[in-house]
Amino acid sequence: MSSLRKTIERMKNLEAEKKNLMHEFEKLNEMADLKAASLEYEIASLREEIESVKMLMAEERKQQPSGKVPQVPKVSSKEIVEKTIGESNSLGNQVFPLPPFGQYFDNWLVNLRQLVSEFESNSTIEVDEQFGKDRSQILLDVESALARIRMEESNLIQDEKALAENNRLLEEADEEYAEKTKALSSKRDSEVERLTKKMHELESEIANQEKLNQEKPKIGIFSYRSRKEYNMAKDKAAEDLNHNKEDLKATTNELETSVKGFSVDQTNLDNEYEKRKQGITERAESLRGELKKLETDTSIEARQAASNALANAINALIQRTHQTLE
Repeated sequence: MSSLRKTIERMKNLEAEKKNLMHEFEKLNEMADLKAASLEYEIASLREEIESVKMLMAEERKQQPSGKVPQVPKVSSKEIVEKTIGESNSLGNQVFPLPPFGQYFDNWLVNLRQLVSEFESNSTIEVDEQFGKDRSQILLDVESALARIRMEESNLIQDEKALAENNRLLEEADEEYAEKTKALSSKRDSEVERLTKKMHELESEIANQEKLNQEKPKIGIFSYRSRKEYNMAKDKAAEDLNHNKEDLKATTNELETSVKGFSVDQTNLDNEYEKRKQGITERAESLRGELKKLETDTSIEARQAASNALANAINALIQRTHQTLE
């Protein structure tokens, strides 16, 4: 029986370890998927930039059949700068409606890249090498920040699954505690009933023996044999009575010890359950606290920082190249 219990306990431990390893594997797999998706997006963005540059160059080379350059409404450099900075500020302050907010990052980055590309390709703006470096760093910084936030959101989504699992563990702990309490109570009641019944039987037997001992013998005065047998029977009855009294005392002590033992077992069971429940409850509270972060769009700081940095880079470009805004 002991070997069977150990085997069952070992199986439970192995199942728990299997669940933990499967959870870790799923988490690593999702992280790999996110990384792959991020790389795919970067590649797609680069391709879009290349295509945009090709299209712009092609448009510049196009000429009308008469050889004249098509008349395009001229936009001043001042208008281009104000438009770019204004739209950049709008992107920086854009409010995403619903979590997870990472679902909006890709489109936002595309819009930012397109805005920068339109600014750089405008013929009224002279872009130098330093602006190219500033622009690349701004895009790299905001992409890294958004990728980090997206990963944090992914981890928080995993916390939702962990909270569901935690709630299941709490239900499991409640059920196990109830089952163990019921089993212990049944065992205690059975033992108390057995010992109480034994005590009642001994008490009844002792009462009968004491009653018999108090009765006078009906023996003839000259019956030596009858008196001798009576004395032997009396001694035997006294011995049996003392034995039963000792047995009653031992049974009474056993009952008291058993009741105390069951009380200790119940206390230990209660303490073990409360400790286990406290750990699960604290874990649940921690997870709920983390999940509240899903309700807040933490990307706005990084996006506003990118918008401000782009505006500063544009203003620095104008001052550095001594361009006159008209």
